[in-house]
Amino acid sequence: MSDNGYEYKHIKVSPLSLHIGAVISNVDLKKPLGEEVVKEIRKAWVDWKVVFFKGQDLSHSEHISFAKKFGEPTIGHPVFGHDDQYPEIYSVAKLRKGNTTYRGKPMQRPWSFWHTDLTPAINPPTGSILRGTIIPPFGGDTQWTNLNAAYEALSDKMKDMIEDLNAVHQFKTSFNGVGNGKTSDEYAANVKDRILITEHPLVTVHPESKKKVLYISPQFVDRISGLHPRESENLLEFLLEHSVRPEFTVRYRWEEGDIAFWDNRSTAHLAPLDIFDADFDRQLYRITLVGDIPVGVNGRKSNVIEGLPILSAAEELATFK
Repeated sequence: MSDNGYEYKHIKVSPLSLHIGAVISNVDLKKPLGEEVVKEIRKAWVDWKVVFFKGQDLSHSEHISFAKKFGEPTIGHPVFGHDDQYPEIYSVAKLRKGNTTYRGKPMQRPWSFWHTDLTPAINPPTGSILRGTIIPPFGGDTQWTNLNAAYEALSDKMKDMIEDLNAVHQFKTSFNGVGNGKTSDEYAANVKDRILITEHPLVTVHPESKKKVLYISPQFVDRISGLHPRESENLLEFLLEHSVRPEFTVRYRWEEGDIAFWDNRSTAHLAPLDIFDADFDRQLYRITLVGDIPVGVNGRKSNVIEGLPILSAAEELATFK
Protein backbone atom coordinates (compact mmCIF):
# COMPACT_ATOMS: atom_id res chain seq x y z
CA MET A 1 0.00 0.00 0.00
CA SER A 2 1.33 3.44 -0.97
CA ASP A 3 1.29 7.13 0.03
CA ASN A 4 1.91 6.51 3.76
CA GLY A 5 -0.79 8.97 4.80
CA TYR A 6 0.63 11.76 2.61
CA GLU A 7 -1.78 14.68 2.32
CA TYR A 8 -2.19 16.11 -1.17
CA LYS A 9 -3.07 19.81 -1.27
CA HIS A 10 -3.47 20.42 -5.01
CA ILE A 11 -4.69 17.14 -6.52
CA LYS A 12 -6.98 14.29 -5.53
CA VAL A 13 -5.56 10.75 -5.60
CA SER A 14 -8.04 7.84 -5.68
CA PRO A 15 -6.42 4.37 -5.47
CA LEU A 16 -7.76 1.59 -7.70
CA SER A 17 -6.22 -1.38 -5.87
CA LEU A 18 -4.16 -2.09 -2.78
CA HIS A 19 -0.73 -2.17 -4.40
CA ILE A 20 -0.89 -0.32 -7.70
CA GLY A 21 -2.85 2.25 -9.69
CA ALA A 22 -4.60 5.50 -8.78
CA VAL A 23 -6.74 8.07 -10.59
CA ILE A 24 -5.58 11.68 -10.25
CA SER A 25 -8.31 14.32 -10.48
CA ASN A 26 -8.73 18.05 -9.80
CA VAL A 27 -6.12 18.86 -12.47
CA ASP A 28 -6.42 20.03 -16.09
CA LEU A 29 -3.40 18.91 -18.09
CA LYS A 30 -4.21 21.35 -20.89
CA LYS A 31 -3.40 24.25 -18.56
CA PRO A 32 0.04 25.22 -17.19
CA LEU A 33 0.96 23.11 -14.17
CA GLY A 34 2.51 24.80 -11.16
CA GLU A 35 5.63 23.45 -9.51
CA GLU A 36 3.72 22.14 -6.48
CA VAL A 37 1.18 20.33 -8.68
CA VAL A 38 3.98 18.66 -10.65
CA LYS A 39 5.65 17.66 -7.38
CA GLU A 40 2.44 16.04 -6.08
CA ILE A 41 1.81 14.21 -9.37
CA ARG A 42 5.35 12.84 -9.21
CA LYS A 43 4.80 11.73 -5.61
CA ALA A 44 1.64 9.83 -6.59
CA TRP A 45 3.35 8.38 -9.67
CA VAL A 46 6.27 6.96 -7.67
CA ASP A 47 4.02 5.66 -4.88
CA TRP A 48 1.22 4.15 -6.98
CA LYS A 49 3.44 3.05 -9.92
CA VAL A 50 0.80 4.00 -12.53
CA VAL A 51 -1.54 6.99 -12.37
CA PHE A 52 -4.47 7.86 -14.61
CA PHE A 53 -5.97 11.18 -15.72
CA LYS A 54 -9.47 10.91 -17.14
CA GLY A 55 -10.96 12.83 -20.06
CA GLN A 56 -8.01 15.12 -20.74
CA ASP A 57 -8.28 15.05 -24.57
CA LEU A 58 -4.74 16.32 -25.21
CA SER A 59 -3.23 17.13 -28.59
CA HIS A 60 0.19 15.78 -29.59
CA SER A 61 1.86 19.06 -28.62
CA GLU A 62 0.03 19.18 -25.24
CA HIS A 63 1.02 15.56 -24.61
CA ILE A 64 4.67 16.45 -25.23
CA SER A 65 4.43 19.56 -23.04
CA PHE A 66 3.05 17.50 -20.14
CA ALA A 67 5.77 14.86 -20.55
CA LYS A 68 8.51 17.49 -20.36
CA LYS A 69 7.39 18.36 -16.82
CA PHE A 70 8.75 14.98 -15.71
CA GLY A 71 11.79 14.39 -17.89
CA GLU A 72 13.27 14.56 -21.35
CA PRO A 73 11.18 12.74 -24.02
CA THR A 74 12.94 10.14 -26.14
CA ILE A 75 12.27 9.68 -29.81
CA GLY A 76 8.99 7.76 -30.21
CA HIS A 77 10.71 4.37 -30.21
CA PRO A 78 14.44 3.91 -30.82
CA VAL A 79 13.89 0.64 -32.69
CA PHE A 80 10.38 0.82 -34.18
CA GLY A 81 10.00 4.44 -35.20
CA HIS A 82 8.11 7.63 -34.44
CA ASP A 83 5.48 10.04 -35.71
CA ASP A 84 6.74 12.04 -38.68
CA GLN A 85 5.61 15.44 -37.42
CA TYR A 86 6.03 14.83 -33.67
CA PRO A 87 9.17 12.68 -33.21
CA GLU A 88 8.53 12.24 -29.47
CA ILE A 89 5.26 10.39 -30.25
CA TYR A 90 4.97 6.65 -30.84
CA SER A 91 1.71 5.42 -32.35
CA VAL A 92 0.22 2.42 -30.55
CA ALA A 93 -2.37 1.42 -33.11
CA LYS A 94 -4.16 -1.91 -33.22
CA LEU A 95 -1.65 -3.26 -35.74
CA ARG A 96 1.01 -0.56 -35.27
CA LYS A 97 0.08 1.05 -38.60
CA GLY A 98 -0.45 4.68 -39.55
CA ASN A 99 1.79 7.73 -39.78
CA THR A 100 4.72 5.94 -38.17
CA THR A 101 8.11 5.49 -39.78
CA TYR A 102 11.54 4.17 -38.94
CA ARG A 103 14.20 6.31 -40.61
CA GLY A 104 11.77 7.10 -43.41
CA LYS A 105 10.32 3.58 -43.83
CA PRO A 106 6.67 2.63 -43.01
CA MET A 107 6.32 0.42 -39.92
CA GLN A 108 3.99 -2.33 -38.81
CA ARG A 109 4.54 -4.65 -35.88
CA PRO A 110 2.37 -6.91 -33.70
CA TRP A 111 1.61 -6.62 -30.01
CA SER A 112 4.02 -7.84 -27.39
CA PHE A 113 3.22 -9.45 -24.04
CA TRP A 114 4.03 -8.55 -20.40
CA HIS A 115 7.05 -6.25 -20.50
CA THR A 116 8.80 -3.23 -19.07
CA ASP A 117 9.52 -0.72 -21.82
CA LEU A 118 12.88 -1.04 -23.59
CA THR A 119 14.80 -2.95 -20.94
CA PRO A 120 17.22 -4.29 -23.60
CA ALA A 121 18.76 -0.78 -23.52
CA ILE A 122 21.40 0.17 -20.97
CA ASN A 123 19.16 3.06 -19.83
CA PRO A 124 15.51 2.00 -20.08
CA PRO A 125 12.95 4.85 -19.92
CA THR A 126 12.14 6.36 -16.55
CA GLY A 127 8.46 6.42 -17.39
CA SER A 128 5.90 6.17 -20.16
CA ILE A 129 2.85 8.34 -20.83
CA LEU A 130 0.09 6.76 -22.91
CA ARG A 131 -2.88 8.70 -24.31
CA GLY A 132 -6.10 7.15 -25.63
CA THR A 133 -7.84 8.70 -28.64
CA ILE A 134 -9.86 5.89 -30.28
CA ILE A 135 -11.22 3.49 -27.66
CA PRO A 136 -13.45 0.42 -28.29
CA PRO A 137 -16.79 0.25 -26.45
CA PHE A 138 -15.41 -2.76 -24.57
CA GLY A 139 -12.17 -4.73 -24.65
CA GLY A 140 -8.71 -3.32 -25.27
CA ASP A 141 -7.85 -2.73 -21.59
CA THR A 142 -4.27 -2.45 -20.26
CA GLN A 143 -2.81 -4.12 -17.15
CA TRP A 144 0.14 -3.15 -14.95
CA THR A 145 1.96 -5.07 -12.22
CA ASN A 146 3.91 -3.74 -9.22
CA LEU A 147 7.42 -5.25 -9.30
CA ASN A 148 8.28 -3.89 -5.85
CA ALA A 149 5.31 -5.74 -4.35
CA ALA A 150 6.38 -8.85 -6.28
CA TYR A 151 9.86 -8.64 -4.75
CA GLU A 152 8.54 -8.08 -1.22
CA ALA A 153 6.32 -11.16 -1.46
CA LEU A 154 9.28 -13.49 -2.05
CA SER A 155 10.77 -15.51 0.80
CA ASP A 156 13.85 -14.14 2.52
CA LYS A 157 15.93 -17.02 1.15
CA MET A 158 14.84 -16.30 -2.42
CA LYS A 159 15.52 -12.57 -1.98
CA ASP A 160 19.05 -13.29 -0.74
CA MET A 161 19.74 -15.55 -3.71
CA ILE A 162 18.46 -13.37 -6.53
CA GLU A 163 19.93 -10.07 -5.25
CA ASP A 164 23.37 -11.25 -6.46
CA LEU A 165 22.14 -12.31 -9.91
CA ASN A 166 22.03 -10.51 -13.26
CA ALA A 167 19.71 -11.14 -16.20
CA VAL A 168 20.29 -10.55 -19.91
CA HIS A 169 17.57 -8.53 -21.70
CA GLN A 170 17.30 -8.39 -25.49
CA PHE A 171 14.92 -8.01 -28.41
CA LYS A 172 14.25 -11.21 -30.29
CA THR A 173 13.41 -11.58 -33.98
CA SER A 174 11.74 -14.95 -33.30
CA PHE A 175 8.73 -13.24 -31.69
CA ASN A 176 5.45 -15.05 -32.42
CA GLY A 177 3.35 -12.15 -33.60
CA VAL A 178 -0.34 -11.61 -32.98
CA GLY A 179 -2.71 -9.85 -35.34
CA ASN A 180 -0.92 -10.61 -38.60
CA GLY A 181 -0.04 -14.16 -37.55
CA LYS A 182 3.74 -13.85 -37.78
CA THR A 183 6.68 -11.58 -37.14
CA SER A 184 6.71 -8.95 -39.89
CA ASP A 185 9.76 -8.45 -42.07
CA GLU A 186 9.89 -4.84 -40.83
CA TYR A 187 10.01 -6.02 -37.21
CA ALA A 188 12.90 -8.41 -37.82
CA ALA A 189 14.82 -5.92 -39.96
CA ASN A 190 14.57 -3.12 -37.44
CA VAL A 191 15.56 -5.34 -34.50
CA LYS A 192 18.69 -6.31 -36.44
CA ASP A 193 19.31 -2.69 -37.42
CA ARG A 194 19.33 -1.46 -33.81
CA ILE A 195 20.47 -4.38 -31.65
CA LEU A 196 20.05 -3.82 -27.91
CA ILE A 197 21.36 -6.36 -25.38
CA THR A 198 22.02 -5.46 -21.74
CA GLU A 199 22.74 -7.31 -18.51
CA HIS A 200 20.70 -5.78 -15.66
CA PRO A 201 20.67 -6.69 -11.95
CA LEU A 202 17.77 -9.04 -11.26
CA VAL A 203 16.92 -6.86 -8.25
CA THR A 204 17.28 -3.10 -8.65
CA VAL A 205 16.93 -0.25 -6.17
CA HIS A 206 14.43 2.42 -7.19
CA PRO A 207 16.31 5.74 -7.31
CA GLU A 208 13.46 7.75 -5.71
CA SER A 209 11.57 5.41 -3.38
CA LYS A 210 14.77 3.44 -2.51
CA LYS A 211 12.67 0.27 -2.56
CA LYS A 212 13.88 -2.98 -4.10
CA VAL A 213 12.32 -4.08 -7.38
CA LEU A 214 12.17 -7.49 -9.06
CA TYR A 215 13.53 -6.09 -12.32
CA ILE A 216 12.13 -8.67 -14.68
CA SER A 217 10.63 -7.88 -18.07
CA PRO A 218 8.97 -11.07 -19.32
CA GLN A 219 9.05 -10.11 -23.00
CA PHE A 220 12.74 -9.23 -22.99
CA VAL A 221 14.53 -11.35 -20.36
CA ASP A 222 16.53 -13.99 -22.17
CA ARG A 223 18.52 -15.72 -19.42
CA ILE A 224 20.05 -15.35 -15.96
CA SER A 225 23.80 -14.88 -16.12
CA GLY A 226 26.04 -17.53 -14.57
CA LEU A 227 23.41 -20.27 -14.37
CA HIS A 228 23.19 -23.43 -16.45
CA PRO A 229 20.44 -23.12 -19.12
CA ARG A 230 18.04 -25.41 -17.27
CA GLU A 231 18.64 -23.59 -13.97
CA SER A 232 18.01 -20.24 -15.64
CA GLU A 233 14.89 -21.50 -17.40
CA ASN A 234 13.33 -22.88 -14.20
CA LEU A 235 14.11 -19.84 -12.06
CA LEU A 236 12.85 -17.43 -14.74
CA GLU A 237 9.66 -19.43 -15.16
CA PHE A 238 8.93 -19.08 -11.45
CA LEU A 239 9.85 -15.38 -11.23
CA LEU A 240 7.92 -14.41 -14.35
CA GLU A 241 4.79 -16.19 -13.15
CA HIS A 242 5.20 -14.75 -9.65
CA SER A 243 5.69 -11.18 -10.89
CA VAL A 244 2.24 -10.99 -12.50
CA ARG A 245 0.15 -12.54 -9.73
CA PRO A 246 -3.28 -10.87 -9.72
CA GLU A 247 -2.82 -9.22 -6.30
CA PHE A 248 0.11 -7.18 -7.69
CA THR A 249 -1.84 -5.89 -10.71
CA VAL A 250 -4.40 -3.36 -11.84
CA ARG A 251 -6.47 -3.54 -15.04
CA TYR A 252 -7.57 -0.23 -16.54
CA ARG A 253 -10.67 0.31 -18.67
CA TRP A 254 -9.84 3.05 -21.15
CA GLU A 255 -12.10 5.94 -22.13
CA GLU A 256 -11.44 8.48 -24.84
CA GLY A 257 -9.03 11.19 -23.69
CA ASP A 258 -7.57 9.21 -20.79
CA ILE A 259 -3.87 9.37 -19.88
CA ALA A 260 -1.87 6.58 -18.20
CA PHE A 261 1.51 7.56 -16.72
CA TRP A 262 3.55 4.68 -15.33
CA ASP A 263 6.88 4.31 -13.57
CA ASN A 264 8.89 2.11 -15.89
CA ARG A 265 11.44 1.45 -13.12
CA SER A 266 8.99 -0.49 -10.95
CA THR A 267 6.31 -1.94 -13.25
CA ALA A 268 5.62 -4.23 -16.18
CA HIS A 269 2.50 -3.90 -18.33
CA LEU A 270 0.36 -5.86 -20.77
CA ALA A 271 -2.22 -5.15 -23.45
CA PRO A 272 -4.56 -8.19 -23.38
CA LEU A 273 -5.01 -9.64 -26.83
CA ASP A 274 -8.83 -9.53 -26.85
CA ILE A 275 -8.78 -6.54 -29.20
CA PHE A 276 -7.81 -8.90 -32.04
CA ASP A 277 -11.01 -10.85 -31.52
CA ALA A 278 -13.10 -7.73 -32.21
CA ASP A 279 -13.76 -5.49 -35.18
CA PHE A 280 -13.22 -2.38 -33.03
CA ASP A 281 -10.33 -0.05 -33.68
CA ARG A 282 -8.01 1.16 -30.92
CA GLN A 283 -5.54 4.03 -31.12
CA LEU A 284 -3.23 5.29 -28.40
CA TYR A 285 -0.08 7.43 -28.44
CA ARG A 286 2.94 7.00 -26.18
CA ILE A 287 5.83 9.14 -25.00
CA THR A 288 8.75 7.72 -23.03
CA LEU A 289 11.20 9.66 -20.85
CA VAL A 290 14.98 9.28 -21.01
CA GLY A 291 16.15 6.99 -18.22
CA ASP A 292 19.28 6.27 -16.22
CA ILE A 293 21.31 3.09 -15.87
CA PRO A 294 19.60 0.79 -13.32
CA VAL A 295 21.45 0.13 -10.08
CA GLY A 296 21.22 -3.08 -8.11
CA VAL A 297 21.81 -3.95 -4.49
CA ASN A 298 25.20 -2.75 -3.16
CA GLY A 299 25.45 -0.24 -6.01
CA ARG A 300 25.99 -2.77 -8.81
CA LYS A 301 25.11 -1.22 -12.19
CA SER A 302 23.89 -2.71 -15.45
CA ASN A 303 26.34 -3.68 -18.21
CA VAL A 304 25.78 -3.05 -21.91
CA ILE A 305 26.55 -6.07 -24.08
CA GLU A 306 25.60 -4.54 -27.42
CA GLY A 307 23.87 -1.37 -28.54
CA LEU A 308 23.74 2.32 -27.78
CA PRO A 309 21.95 4.21 -24.98
CA ILE A 310 18.49 5.67 -25.60
CA LEU A 311 18.88 9.37 -26.38
CA SER A 312 16.49 12.29 -26.20
CA ALA A 313 14.45 12.96 -29.34
CA ALA A 314 16.62 15.93 -30.28
CA GLU A 315 19.84 13.95 -29.85
CA GLU A 316 18.50 10.94 -31.74
CA LEU A 317 17.27 13.00 -34.69
CA ALA A 318 20.60 14.75 -34.92
CA THR A 319 22.27 11.38 -35.62
CA PHE A 320 20.06 10.85 -38.70
CA LYS A 321 21.42 13.95 -40.43
